[in-house]
Amino acid sequence: MRQVYSEKRSQSVEVVKRALKEEAQKIYREDIAANKQLGKYGAGLLRNAKHIMTHCNAGALATAGYGTALGVIRALKESGKAFEVFVNETRPYLQGARLTAWELKKEKLPGTLITDSTAGYLMQKGEVDAVVVGCDRVAANGDVANKIGTYTIAVLARRHGIPFYVAGPTSSIDVDCASGKDIPIEQRDAKEVSHIFGKAVAPKGTRILNPAFDVTSQDLITAIITEKGVIHPPYQQNIRTHVCH
Repeated sequence: MRQVYSEKRSQSVEVVKRALKEEAQKIYREDIAANKQLGKYGAGLLRNAKHIMTHCNAGALATAGYGTALGVIRALKESGKAFEVFVNETRPYLQGARLTAWELKKEKLPGTLITDSTAGYLMQKGEVDAVVVGCDRVAANGDVANKIGTYTIAVLARRHGIPFYVAGPTSSIDVDCASGKDIPIEQRDAKEVSHIFGKAVAPKGTRILNPAFDVTSQDLITAIITEKGVIHPPYQQNIRTHVCH
């Protein structure tokens, strides 16, 4: 968008507005096409999964209209497979409960909402076959930044021998970012933790830490799904080849 503006800024306001609108619509179409394509690749990986877990929201509401992690689940449904989705509530902002659960219901996909702390319980009982999450940023070595709690789920998945997949377009990959250590983590408002829908749930004056994201190290990730295909380890080598392909 900045590039389009720079190219058109010397022309009239109407020309600039029209060019920006056209570029935005182009990005919109490209995003949906990319998500549908990565959804197909992901559905191939999950074709035998009967119970799938996801964390936070990576659906139509988080993208231009189809989704990354939920795009994989949509594509799996479109392929005719039967399965169930476990939706982590995603404290403290409850994106899973408020957004993902709503999207699954709207799409008539079988979803079960759970607290974040229930994930290990289900894995221990053998009731999770695969985990698929979205991503906010992927480093050159394969480390992935995503909603807080993702790392915990990845560690649990590894402990129980469950494949852990990350879904995201190649635009999420930053080859100039060497590793997850170089990704800044946003600290959000303490009230998201101390209050729920305006009601205090912690004593006034309690010290609160509220990071919005965490980093899942590449060794915990089974594969990264993009619109260009599936990236497998070793990520340090394969990510650059994949992005430049």
